[in-house]
Amino acid sequence: MCSLQSAIMSCEKGDGDPMEDPLFILESGEVYRNPTEVKMSQIVMPCHANHCGELSVGQLLKWMDSTACLSAERHAGSPCITASVDDIHFEHTIGGWCSSVHTVVNIKAKVNRAFTSSMEVGITVSCEDLFSSCQWNVCNAFATFVARRTEEGKLKQVIPRTQTEQMEYSIAAERRRMRLTHAEIITDLLSKCQEYQGAVSAERTRVESVELVLPPHANHQVSTFGGQIMAWMENVATIAACRLCNAHPTLRTIDMFHFRGPSHIGDRLVLKAIVNNAFKHSMEVGVCAEAYQGAGALRHINSAFMTFEVLDKDRKPRTLPRIRPEPVDGKRRYQEAIARKKIRLDRKYIISCKQTEVPLSVPWDISNQMYLSYNNVSALKIMAARSNWMLSSEKNKVSLYTLEENQILCFKVETHVTVPAEQAFHLLSDLRRRHEWDRHYQWADEDDTIYRVATPCVSKGGKGQDFILLASRRKPCDSRDPYLIALRSVTLPTHPATEDYTRGEVLCAGFSIWEESNAVSKISYYNQATPGVLPYISNDIAGLSSSFYGTFHSCNKYLEENRDSLAVLSPSDL
Repeated sequence: MCSLQSAIMSCEKGDGDPMEDPLFILESGEVYRNPTEVKMSQIVMPCHANHCGELSVGQLLKWMDSTACLSAERHAGSPCITASVDDIHFEHTIGGWCSSVHTVVNIKAKVNRAFTSSMEVGITVSCEDLFSSCQWNVCNAFATFVARRTEEGKLKQVIPRTQTEQMEYSIAAERRRMRLTHAEIITDLLSKCQEYQGAVSAERTRVESVELVLPPHANHQVSTFGGQIMAWMENVATIAACRLCNAHPTLRTIDMFHFRGPSHIGDRLVLKAIVNNAFKHSMEVGVCAEAYQGAGALRHINSAFMTFEVLDKDRKPRTLPRIRPEPVDGKRRYQEAIARKKIRLDRKYIISCKQTEVPLSVPWDISNQMYLSYNNVSALKIMAARSNWMLSSEKNKVSLYTLEENQILCFKVETHVTVPAEQAFHLLSDLRRRHEWDRHYQWADEDDTIYRVATPCVSKGGKGQDFILLASRRKPCDSRDPYLIALRSVTLPTHPATEDYTRGEVLCAGFSIWEESNAVSKISYYNQATPGVLPYISNDIAGLSSSFYGTFHSCNKYLEENRDSLAVLSPSDL
């Protein structure tokens, strides 16, 4: 369950409810509630608590899995099984601000998007203390469920009705793309890992335990609950972590993982855990679950990687001893843990953080390209999903809209062209040709999907600006998706700032191209204005100039003149 967003603590009495009212009033006046939404509320009892008096993460995982499964089955109309879980980052524990026992845990799950036979379920976990009215979020998570059978053989599509649902529907395709490339990124990073020789043998932390799957451990499909398996895995992982640090560890992150096969009543589930690597303030524990019946062969059920910290009395992370890996498999696990830590930091830095907490231009390298691309496309989709755009002016069938929220100005320029959507997508994707219709772009140097763009100065005697832009391109997954070209600034060591240009930055910009018919497309250009961009559009927004209309009239002309030309893009760009 991907906390591709960090859990945010909010504990102000009477100010917002983490389990907000799921009823919405649509523009038509219709009262709407998401038909796939399922809510669960549980009081934490002593039997649910761990040795620290806080809710056991294993128990929480069981509740989350059950809630998400019920949501998936409500949409599919048939039994569903847990296929995979994205990263879970626990920013705060259940007992973080108060005693865990008697705290109420609220879990909400709903289907964000359905694909052919799988669906993404979004899960929100929050807590409340009934005695103080204190409320806080614990984590946001995402799980993938597969329907075992449907009457039509294909899942019905999710139809988003609200702005939030539209945003989640759109970004779900990006999260799916990231899941499919996760293994490739690990492979690419392994060759760059350096081994550190520590003093503590990894074998000292090895744990093996067996569980007999009984009826209480099974779901209504007579298969072992995915949440129950995760709870058992968390238990042995905690023991392994304890053996390294000789203290009570705190689970911070569970990496993305996939269920390889089902387990059933009567299975003997063998759970193995070992500390793969220890860093300064954290350690990674690898856990494997295998099943067998009688004298049968072992079946691989699941593998997971969990990150633990050890907190001192001031709740600050303690320094941990280093691990000495055993030969062959131990060395491989040691190196893979370093690669996963790099990916974990990239995800947390690029995807999880609020935009105000990171610089506009994030350093780019091949190992974080997927996460930068995810952030790039998702930011554009979120901006495009907003419904409160205000029409500022209109001229020659080109409309200029503005949106101002939290002291951030965004603008949108929209027009229609008599060019097929796919051809418009290919033509606008090539920034090397943008100067043919946009005078603000002089030229671009291309390196795969990275462009250096130079623009003229808007005032006499000043310097021009240059931008290092990452261009992320996406074709639609289905008819409810547009073609997208997302742009954002990145930094490259090979392209430092120069004296001839002022280095500008773009936080979020790009094109959304909708197919209106076989020959007509609606093109929308979005930009979240930054100091580097404002000089070029301030007069247009204020109504003192109409240069943008001339630019998009040129864009329309450029597209129509080249509607029959061939534009070639690298498959990796799509």
